[in-house]
Amino acid sequence: MIHITDPLIASYLMTLQPEEDPRLLAMEEKAAAMNFPIIDRQVGRFLHLLTLLKRPKLVVELGSGFGYSALWIARALEDGARIVLTEYAEKNLAYARGVFTEEGLAEKAEFRTGNALELGQEYDDIDILFIDMDKYLYPAALEAMLPHLAPKALLIADNALWRGRVVETLDTKSNEPVKKFNEIMSRHDSFFTTILPVGDGVLIAYRIS
Repeated sequence: MIHITDPLIASYLMTLQPEEDPRLLAMEEKAAAMNFPIIDRQVGRFLHLLTLLKRPKLVVELGSGFGYSALWIARALEDGARIVLTEYAEKNLAYARGVFTEEGLAEKAEFRTGNALELGQEYDDIDILFIDMDKYLYPAALEAMLPHLAPKALLIADNALWRGRVVETLDTKSNEPVKKFNEIMSRHDSFFTTILPVGDGVLIAYRIS
């Protein structure tokens, strides 16, 4: 496995921005204990910053797990804005709902159980779309969700460098779709796209048409 960020650099960044928030730490510990994939903490900070800058009215997250990334986003939402969490496992959303309630953010969130791609298409004028679902669905997510994005929307996808597997010559069920998605987004006429080597790689695209 290739380290996207040198471990020494990653450690340095953690010393610059130590996270002492007990709720975030508890969620990170829960993920580690369950071996459950969540976004990197630096990615969480990046999502929070983008939300502050974009000031979205509607955020849709495809693949929410138990709400770690959604919490980073929701904390940056203005009054009247909302985030839609989608997740196939009700127990994960139940945990997320509890966290959001304790944070006083429940009114800014919708918790939808089921197929994330189907649920996401129920919304229009999406200002930020965050994709963190099964990697083989990334290309399909773009095709399905493009008509539902607002003008000047941000499309963000985690795991864009997929633990370095995007440079492997042997394609697999997971890395081939991620590579295809990256290539489509990088050449898409409707987006200006870049990929940042943060966490496991974050693709961010701005809708220009």
